[in-house]
Amino acid sequence: MRLLDGPVPFLDHPDAEVRRLAISVCVASGLTEDSVGAIGRLAGEDDDGAVRAMAAEALGGAGERAVAVLDSVRSDDDPRVHEAVATAYGELKYREAVPWLIDLASGDGDRASREAAVAALGAIRDDAALPVLLDLVADAPPQVRRRAVVALTVFDDPAVEAAIREAARDRNPSVREAAEMVVGRQAD
Repeated sequence: MRLLDGPVPFLDHPDAEVRRLAISVCVASGLTEDSVGAIGRLAGEDDDGAVRAMAAEALGGAGERAVAVLDSVRSDDDPRVHEAVATAYGELKYREAVPWLIDLASGDGDRASREAAVAALGAIRDDAALPVLLDLVADAPPQVRRRAVVALTVFDDPAVEAAIREAARDRNPSVREAAEMVVGRQAD
């Protein structure tokens, strides 16, 4: 059997690279009950952090049936898994994850995880995230500030426009560029 013809058996392959490829093929060909179950197991049990992260992110396309697995793997020690879980929650627009995402976004974790959490908060559009996003657009690492600018665009609050206009004067060019793009869209 070839991996492209039936990827699920390859999710148990001894080579982590083959397992990651099998996850990709499962996602590309459409997640099934069998593949979601096997990918969920990899997210929680695989010995390779990159496989766990890829599996967690893939679960973002599995709908509500993936939430229990994501909730259980978000305590993984690997920051790549945190980033992947945040991304999956954003894809699922899973409101119950907002407190965890706020903690991740505003914490002192790795930049990629914080960015993913900010993006997820924007995708979910829960008003509870607004104060944190406003804080982050003003005072966070540049990549997180840039992501916060984009996330804020989904909120209808008077403080958002002021924060984005302030970000258009940010010391970092990528933050300024993101804010200027948003300000330009608002003027249209």
